[in-house]
Amino acid sequence: MDEIRRLKREVVSRGGITTYYKDTMRLPGGGIVFYDHVEHRGAAAIVPVRRDGRIVLVRQYRNSIERETWEIPAGGLNLLSDGSVEPTKQAAIRELKEETGYETGDAELLISIYSAPAYCNEKVDIYLATGLHDPGAQHLDEEEYVEYRDFSLEELKEMIFQCKIQDSKTVAAILAYADRIQEGK
Repeated sequence: MDEIRRLKREVVSRGGITTYYKDTMRLPGGGIVFYDHVEHRGAAAIVPVRRDGRIVLVRQYRNSIERETWEIPAGGLNLLSDGSVEPTKQAAIRELKEETGYETGDAELLISIYSAPAYCNEKVDIYLATGLHDPGAQHLDEEEYVEYRDFSLEELKEMIFQCKIQDSKTVAAILAYADRIQEGK
C-alpha cells in the first residue's frame, strides 16, 4: 500500500509561538492535497494538588475563544542558551510557581497529549505535583493577567461535565488524576 507523503512544506507566516505552513501532500491513490500545519515547540502543564487534596487552577483570558477559562497551570517550552528546548518537567514546575506562587519539590508525569493533531504538532506533557509548599508571590509575564483558586476534585469533575471547563489539557488532566485516585495508584 502506498503511503501519504509530503512533497513540499512552505512557510505561510511566523508568529511568536508558532509557525504556520502549507504542506503539499501526495495521497496513496496519487492525488495531491494541501494540509495546514502549525509548528509548536511544545508545552508543559501541571496538576497542583494541595496537602488538603484541593486542586489549584488558574483563570485567564484566552484570545482565540474571547473569554476567560479555568485551566491547570501551563506554558510553552523555553529555548535554552545552547539552542535546546527546556525539559517539560522543569517547565511545568516553573509555570506552577509563575502563575500561582506555589512550589513543589518534585512532579511526576501524569499524561502526554497532542492538543490538536489534525493541524498542529503541539505536545503537552502534564505532570502531577502533590505536597505543595505554601504559595509565595506570582511571577507573571508582563502580558499575563492570571488569578488562581483551589477546587475539590468533585467540583472540577462537575465543572467539566457541565461544560464550564472546556480546555482540553485541563479536562484530560483532571480526569486522568481522578482515575488515578479511583484506582488507588
